[in-house]
Parts: sequence; C-alpha cells; structure tokens
Amino acid sequence: MTDLLTTDATSATGAMEVPADGTRRESALERLDRLEALLGDPYGPANPLGLTAVLAADERGELLPEGERALAAYGLGAEFVPAALGGRFERADRFALLMRAIFRRDCALGIGHGVTSFIAGLPIWADGSAEQQRRAAELLRGGGRIVAAYTELDHGGDFTRISLAARPAAGGGYLLDGGKQLVNNIGRAEAAVVFARTAERPGSRGHSHLLVDLDALPAGHVDRSARYPTSGVRGCLLGGARFDSCPVPADALLGEEGGAMETVLKVFQVTRCVLPGMVVGVGDSQLRTVLAFAGERRLYGAPVSALPLPRSVLTDAFVDLLICDALSVVAARTLHLRPAEASVRSAAVKYLVPKLLQENSYRLGVVLGARSYVREGPYAAFQKAARDLPVVALAHASGAVCLANIVPQLPRLAERAWLPALDGTAAPVPDDEALFRLHDPLPPLDFGRLELTTRGTDGLAARLPAFARDLAREAADRPGLAELAGLAAEFSDALADLARRSAALPPLERTPVAGRRSFLLAERYVLLLAAAACLGVWRAAEPCDGFLADPLWVTAALRRLAARLGPRRGPQSQEAVEALFGELSARHDAARTFDLFRTRLAPRAVPAKGVTP
Repeated sequence: MTDLLTTDATSATGAMEVPADGTRRESALERLDRLEALLGDPYGPANPLGLTAVLAADERGELLPEGERALAAYGLGAEFVPAALGGRFERADRFALLMRAIFRRDCALGIGHGVTSFIAGLPIWADGSAEQQRRAAELLRGGGRIVAAYTELDHGGDFTRISLAARPAAGGGYLLDGGKQLVNNIGRAEAAVVFARTAERPGSRGHSHLLVDLDALPAGHVDRSARYPTSGVRGCLLGGARFDSCPVPADALLGEEGGAMETVLKVFQVTRCVLPGMVVGVGDSQLRTVLAFAGERRLYGAPVSALPLPRSVLTDAFVDLLICDALSVVAARTLHLRPAEASVRSAAVKYLVPKLLQENSYRLGVVLGARSYVREGPYAAFQKAARDLPVVALAHASGAVCLANIVPQLPRLAERAWLPALDGTAAPVPDDEALFRLHDPLPPLDFGRLELTTRGTDGLAARLPAFARDLAREAADRPGLAELAGLAAEFSDALADLARRSAALPPLERTPVAGRRSFLLAERYVLLLAAAACLGVWRAAEPCDGFLADPLWVTAALRRLAARLGPRRGPQSQEAVEALFGELSARHDAARTFDLFRTRLAPRAVPAKGVTP
C-alpha cells in the first residue's frame, strides 16, 4: 500500500508553493505537520496539550490555556487571513484539513480559538474597504480576535427578524441598541462584525454589517459580561452583548448599507463547506478511541473487534468518514473551481456530514458501552466528543435550514442539469476532473463569483449518468467492478427519479416553507451528491495513491449511501469488512488519520497497542 503524504508534503502533492518572486513558501501540508508536532502525543500524560489536559480543562469549563498559547505561538490567526493581505489562507480544502488536526484534539479549542474569527473575517474580505481589510488582517495576524455577532435568542436562525438596531446618530455614524446572544468570545474579542437592522422596511435590504472596535466603545453603553454555559464545548466562552445607544463611527459600515443579507448568504457558503471538513476530525477521534477499546477488551476468548457486529460497526464508521471527507473536500474545492454551484453544495455538506458523524457517535457508543459516558479514564475523550458534536452540528445552520436552501432550486436543477445529463445532451465542462483531484492547485477564492443560487447548474450530481455508463463498460472486462457498476447505475436511476419528481413539484412545494415531500427530495439529492463525490475522487486517483485508487472503499461508500435511499439492503460483504478493517487497523497502528488523506499524527512516546486484524 502506498502511503499518502509520507515524505515531504510538497512532493506528495506535486504542488510546490513558489511565489512569483521565486522564493519558496511553506505549504499548507507542511504547516499541518508542524501543527501536529506542536500538539504532541495525545496520550502522553505529561503533554500540556494532551487529552488528559484537554479533559481537565473541559471539566473546569474553560478553554485549554496551554492550547491557546500554543496556537497563538503557531500563528493560527494568519490562517484566517487571505494571502493577498499577508495571511496564509489560500485554499479552502487545505484550511479545513489543517483545522481538522485541532478538532481531533479538542473541538472546543478549534471553535474557541479558531472558527469564530474565521467566520467573522469573511464579510470583511468580501465587502470591506481596503483600510478595514488591512486593520482586520493586522489584528488576526497579531493574535487578536474578531467575533461574528449574529445570533439573537428571540429569533434563532431567522436573520430576517434580527432586532438589534443601528440608528443614525445626530453627529454621524450609528447608535447601536439591542443585544446579541450566544456569541463566541464576545467578552474578550477586540472587534466584532455586527449584523444589525439599519432600516425598518420589509425585505432583504434592511440589515447591514458593522465592523465594531469593541475596545473603543464608551463605557456605560455596552455590557459584554453575559455567559451561557453549555453541555458541549464547555470551554467555549459563549457570551452576549447588550448595547444601549452605543455610538459607532460611520466608517464601521461594511459594504453598502442594507447589503448584509446578500453577503451573509454568499460568505456562509464558505463556512458551510469548510466547517464540516474540520469536524471530520472529531469523528476520527471517536473511532480511534473505540477501536483501541475494541482491540484491548476481550469477550468469549477474543478481542471485541474480532466479533462480527462490533467489527461491522467500526468499518461502517470508517466508510462514513471517507464519505464525509469526499463530500466536504469536493465542496471546498467547488468554492475555487465552480463558485456558482456552491450554494447547493455547501448546504448539502453542512446537512450530511454532521448527521453521519452524530449517528456514528451513537453506534460507536454502543460498542464502548458504559465507558461511553464515563468522564475519566482512558476512554473519557469519547464522551466529550459526543457532547461537543451536537453543538457543532447546530452551529451556523441546522439541517432543516440547509435543506430549505436546496428545496427551491430542485426544479431548475432537474430541468437544466439532470435531464440533459441523463439523455446525454449536456455540454461537457472543461477540466471537470480538477474538482476531484485532491492535490491539484486551485485558483484564489473569489468572493465576487459566489452566487445566491446555482441557476440550475450542477456539475456534480449530473456526473452520475456518465459514471454509470463508464463503469458498465469497464465492468465487462473487470469483473471486480461489477458491484460498483451496479451501484452507480442505481444512483443514476435515482437521479432520473429525482428529476421527474422535482420537475412535478407544485408552486408551494418549491419554497422554503414546503412540506415534507420536498424536504425528502432535497435529502435524497444530498445523498446523490455524496455518491458522485465519492465516485469522482476514486476515479481521479492515481494508481500510486494506493487505498484511494482501490474500488473497495468507494463500493462500500455507495452501499452505505444506497441503504439510505432504500429499499433496505444487507450489510457489507464479509470480504469487504475484513479488507476495510485491515486498512483501519493498519492506520491505527501506524498513527495515520482515518480520512482520505491518511496523514501522519503526532509521534507517540509509547507505541499504540496493536489491533487484532
């Protein structure tokens, strides 16, 4: 088996980062290696960034102080700043992979010292003036924090009803009145991007973004002391702010007055693509914990991992991680290569990845048994991850919100993308394979090319008929591809059925307030996107990519997805389970990740106990 990324990171990707001036720049994959080394051995009891310290901080309800100091020394803030502004953000897919390392160690640390500032920066990079962008970039590169102040408990995720008001001030600028709740780091951040109502008229033009210097606000006009304890990500400083006729200058306005809603709908596509890719690291850690337990605990004279049912649960969780990674990495690359298609794809990945991870958390917890809720001992990290996952899944957009973004677009997708692909009249897309080649370079992310809808364009699910036709031909000479070819044909047929049903939706069922039927169609569409992403990544892999080029994993992935489409089918074959478990146990023993990239984990002072194959 060929290891991915086992030598110098740039040689593995074939994409050395060399700027125009000819000087060599450290690649994202090299920075990932450096970050892993910084985090150190998770099982080392003396490691201040190890799991013992992480769990102790969680019990205290605080963010790991040593973790924050280490990430500040690493310069994590520069990862949130575009390279054009002096930062290190160049590729959404590599950014998600790098942050995944932090989420594997501590989900709260990933959110509390990372994601919040990244989310807050996006409206600034999209709409801010050169001076606003410069100030924000300097703040983040210097280790400062910017928070995204959107949420109001009275209105939940309905941003159209946000009530915090920014009224014109007599001497110019604005007066803020109202409150924001559940804002991470609001009590200690230097700046905030505040989503505020600047007009009372109905419609989408009544809200604006303000970049507020929190440290410069006059005393007595703002209270940032509120704190909201949570059962998951306990260390995150979720707080609130109350503004009372609080003056902010006119140059705090980001972009045009009244333009915030459109900006939100665009830039949140970025976070919905990359955040699920980060959270794959939480699923990796849970699977690793239960795999170790199943190899050490013995029942009926054999390790638990040797029993058929637990082994099946472990391999199914492994396959689901591969599905999550395939969909999330293709979605992240979409931002650069097909930004006009990101509105649907971002909603799909934000819906499916947290759903799969939470379902596997439950099933793995059954294998772990009573230890799945014990808060101390060698497996205590599992219960922390199980509490953290639902918080992350809900953050930013719930599953229902994501499906509601997809529903209105189904009929046009059917008419303009799926039906032409099914009858073979769709125009070919130039260099479409770049979407699936994980190590190919990417153009810069251009926020101006993001669209509110796809306008009926879909170069991912529409690939299913071609995948099915190609595999049917190849299976004639390669019998080993017969099952995969049959599965691809099922998904192509499912696309035809989805196109027919979507085109027939009555007007009311084409809106975000549609009934259950439309939402079920949107859910089926998400599964088709995931299947297409898996097939695309597999077909684009080179023989030297080893496991990634093996039809074993993509066949297993399509079987898992097909079981969700129905009708119900049996489990993976025993032969497939054994092969998948062999790969899983080899990665465990070699300290490699359980995702598509199979990257190195931090060196361990004590060798891991082997897992019985």
